[in-house]
Amino acid sequence: MTATRPLRSDRATDTREAILTAAERLFAERGVFAVSNRQVSDQAGQGNNAAVGYHFGTKADLIRAIVRRHNEQVERLCEQMVDEIERADRPAELRDWVQCLVRPLAAHLTNLSGANGTSTYARFSAQLMPDPTHRDIVSEESLSSRSVLKIIQGLNRCLPDMPAEVRIERNAMARHLIVHIFAEQERARAAGDPMVRPDWDATADGLVDAITGLLLAPVTSRRVEGETP
Repeated sequence: MTATRPLRSDRATDTREAILTAAERLFAERGVFAVSNRQVSDQAGQGNNAAVGYHFGTKADLIRAIVRRHNEQVERLCEQMVDEIERADRPAELRDWVQCLVRPLAAHLTNLSGANGTSTYARFSAQLMPDPTHRDIVSEESLSSRSVLKIIQGLNRCLPDMPAEVRIERNAMARHLIVHIFAEQERARAAGDPMVRPDWDATADGLVDAITGLLLAPVTSRRVEGETP
């Protein structure tokens, strides 16, 4: 009896992993709303169409599980970079904190895709952005990260004079840039199309340059009608 329980547990773990992998690929390639639980089960090699609901519950729960699966690995890389900044013998600059936003994900995508392979996580993440409910799942999971909160605080310290509403807006712009530029790179790799940047590190270089410039760009002030100059 005791030998049976670990075997069942191993099978359940394998099933969950197969479902997560299948769902991520299908969501990345077709979009979240275009994929049913039945299709995920079939792709995962599960004869039971209720397997997704049994192991994960709702589609939102499944999406959250995929996000957490990757966030755990990205978080470790992020913590290493933040720790290096905090131990450095010079004050951190804006570009240092932007690097912390971009480089861990680039390293994770490198690990996922290997030298010549492809990944699906960047495209999966991009598919979540148009829907507020799915986008909020990503935000909630990210903001539960100790290192991400430190990065946000570091960015804010480097931009003390930026109005709060502008900072929020530009943070959203930066988030969209990171998600969609990495997704486009991943799509090109999967399709065998020419790529603007040769690898994930080079793509991260461009993102760090662009986001640093975005955050440092001047703020246009518009006078409200009727307001005294």
